[in-house]
Amino acid sequence: MYKLVEIRIKRRRVSNVLRIMKIGTHDGVFHCDEVLACFMLKCLPEFKDAAIVRTRDMEKLKECDIVVDVGAEFDHEKKRYDHHQREFSETLSSLRPELGDKYRIKLSSAGLIYAFYGEKVIQAVAPKDHPLTTDNLTVVYKKVYENLVEELDAIDNGVPMTDTEPRYKIRTHLSARVHRLNPEWNSDQTINVDESFMKAVALVSEEFLYMVNYAISVWLPARDYVKSALEERYQVHRSGRILEFKERFPWKEHLFDLEQEMGVNEVNYVIFKDKPKSWRVQAVPVSPTSFITRKPLHKKWWGVRDELLSEIAGISDCIFCHSTGFIGGNASREGALAMAIASLQAE
Repeated sequence: MYKLVEIRIKRRRVSNVLRIMKIGTHDGVFHCDEVLACFMLKCLPEFKDAAIVRTRDMEKLKECDIVVDVGAEFDHEKKRYDHHQREFSETLSSLRPELGDKYRIKLSSAGLIYAFYGEKVIQAVAPKDHPLTTDNLTVVYKKVYENLVEELDAIDNGVPMTDTEPRYKIRTHLSARVHRLNPEWNSDQTINVDESFMKAVALVSEEFLYMVNYAISVWLPARDYVKSALEERYQVHRSGRILEFKERFPWKEHLFDLEQEMGVNEVNYVIFKDKPKSWRVQAVPVSPTSFITRKPLHKKWWGVRDELLSEIAGISDCIFCHSTGFIGGNASREGALAMAIASLQAE
């Protein structure tokens, strides 16, 4: 009798070990949000080997360990993440208020999975040579949402991009590329849609992994660089309105974010080394994508070059000033800084 009980216990243990986890989502035409949701889940250790069950059969969905984009239920405790209910209105800011109130686009299944599991997913796929601090993980988490997931949330929920100013930006059009993998209405209806779905998973995985890697390896170091420059701005000039960079890199988006976060008064100019014996002084725009600047370079210099510019400015080694005054050049750091100071003091 003892041996029989022992055998039954062992069989139960083996059965538990071999049990395959199941991710449920709907069948038929697939969309980018549930494709990305499934991919993100399979990045996690607990769902790495999970089977994706595509069905609308509620009995089969009940057998799934987690369900996305189907089932008419949102319940994090039960791991049910549908967003199609009439009463559903959750946003990233409503579910994660510690992130601030700027994320007001209604979530799709991708956004729901990202809201609850996004940090773990990022940690799972992050480059191993770029370990993330807790603060940097939060920064990257928000960046990936803004540059990828928010767009998919908005498109899937039919959120208009703009009333007057755009409410979100189309950066990848991943939704359209996923949609193209569905069979056309007049195509051979013997196409295996489940195989097409897995092609879509592969497509979104490439986009998601690129975005995370870019945010950690490229975008975050640039942000840290701008933050350091802001902290050291008074060493460049007593006004604190001129920043110095040692090289050309994408700084505008970071500057606007960090000014707000750090409570910094407006910076007017940045100087940076463009190439050997060539420095630039650039006027900061009123927004990252605007051509209008907070304070352009000295108006008397606009469209003037070389010796004539040096003579008018009273600054040696000037190279040029753009005709709109948004950027100028000098052969040395000292000259570029002098151009920034003179422009700052100009009426």
